[in-house]
Amino acid sequence: MIHHPFSLAGQPVVLLHGLARTSRSLNRMQRYLDAQGFDTVNLNYPSTRLSLEALATQHLYPALHARFGSDSLPLHFVTHSMGGILVRVLRALKPDISIGRVVMLSPPSQGSEVVDKLGKLRLFKLINGPAGGQLGAVDNQLLQNLGSPDFECGVITGDRSVNPLLSLMIKGPNDGKVSVERAKLTGMRDFLVLPATHPFIMRNQTALEQTLHFLREGRFQHKR
Repeated sequence: MIHHPFSLAGQPVVLLHGLARTSRSLNRMQRYLDAQGFDTVNLNYPSTRLSLEALATQHLYPALHARFGSDSLPLHFVTHSMGGILVRVLRALKPDISIGRVVMLSPPSQGSEVVDKLGKLRLFKLINGPAGGQLGAVDNQLLQNLGSPDFECGVITGDRSVNPLLSLMIKGPNDGKVSVERAKLTGMRDFLVLPATHPFIMRNQTALEQTLHFLREGRFQHKR
């Protein structure tokens, strides 16, 4: 089989940042994919002010519809942290969006242990808003109802932490916010663990290269 590495050049890639972050956090990823010929859209949205459902329907969907209209061309996504949950919520609530390949960086796919421990605290709610409280695993009907993705999905997560205090709340290898195990998503096409931390994995050079490889090939480039 002959691979054409630039066959996806010019196709749209939507970037979705994480909780309490902005689109600036994905600027390096955007520049990297732009240089490879993709048509990137780095969306900004009020991640701490609304629920996941409201963010998907009131912000992401209108922004994507305004940019791409009803074009049937699949949209590819690269997400960080909560952005990985958002693309799944978007798919569930707006199934007319055609989704191609998705790379999720450090997603709390099965819920974050940190949210399980701190999510009910008033300060946590004040800082992280409604969506932040939806990222735990305990009694989380939203995550359970989302199920497995019906699109090609690759997950990259880290096993290094810049916050040892939060890491004490997490069982097993983790990136300071999400355990390696809970980053996994049932139905994902591929999975990769890097020596990277949750806040900075989207700037990691290997993560950039592996993201590109998945967008092109539908899998990561595992070293033998």
